[in-house]
Amino acid sequence: MKKNTKTTRVIPGFHLTLGITIAMLSLIVLIPLASVMVKSLQLSPAEFWRLITKKNVLYAFGTSIVCSFIAAVINLVFGLILAWTLVRYDFKGKRILDGFIELPFALPTAVAGITLSKLYSETGWFGKPLAALGIKVAYTHLGLIIALVFVGIPFVVRAVQPVLEKLDGQYEEAAYILGATPAQTFFKVILPELRPALLTGFGLAFARGIGEYGSVIYISGNSAKEHTQVISYVIMQKLNYIDYASATAIAFVMLVISFVILFLINIVQMRQSRRTNML
Repeated sequence: MKKNTKTTRVIPGFHLTLGITIAMLSLIVLIPLASVMVKSLQLSPAEFWRLITKKNVLYAFGTSIVCSFIAAVINLVFGLILAWTLVRYDFKGKRILDGFIELPFALPTAVAGITLSKLYSETGWFGKPLAALGIKVAYTHLGLIIALVFVGIPFVVRAVQPVLEKLDGQYEEAAYILGATPAQTFFKVILPELRPALLTGFGLAFARGIGEYGSVIYISGNSAKEHTQVISYVIMQKLNYIDYASATAIAFVMLVISFVILFLINIVQMRQSRRTNML
């Protein structure tokens, strides 16, 4: 006879918890995003194209995308160095340094923006010596990149750190035994294992940078003439002018860009998961 087996669940009430999860997700994420999409679709294609191809909008898109990309590349390099240092070496103050990595997450972005603009102004601690060398940071694209590096570097560090912690040291030992140099071991053995995590951190930092507002609004100067306006500032400007059609159209484009970036990140993570399960 076939025995009736009863499955014991750790968390009971699956249907109730699933319903609560979907309801909260809909109220907080899905409905607001759907409203942006619906409002954008109410515009005719010609009107939509006209709104998102205005000169100041295109310049803002270019500034946000290019500066975010450069900042994400910088974070890719230095985030890997930070993660490597925190995982592979023991030193005094290691836990404090590890905690400071989370500071851009905990610190209000407006506070970060004000602090960076003061530090890198021509009278600031960092900006004054740089100005003496002819390097202007505040109210330039360079200042934008610095602010985006500040808010984006935790994404790379936290993406790479757990992978480094789980990386088996036997692979490195085998490479050394076979005569590989430290550089060959890093690029041929370690880096391929870190590549998915690096791409994930890069994508998250890039996506965060494109939509960043608080940390860049002060240090950028928001100059249309110098093309230092970011796209999030343009949206806020349109809302202040009660130009909801333009704000919605621009927000929809940003939504599509963010969705594509996150979709690519998920593809990378799925491939890495399949690769890990095959090993």
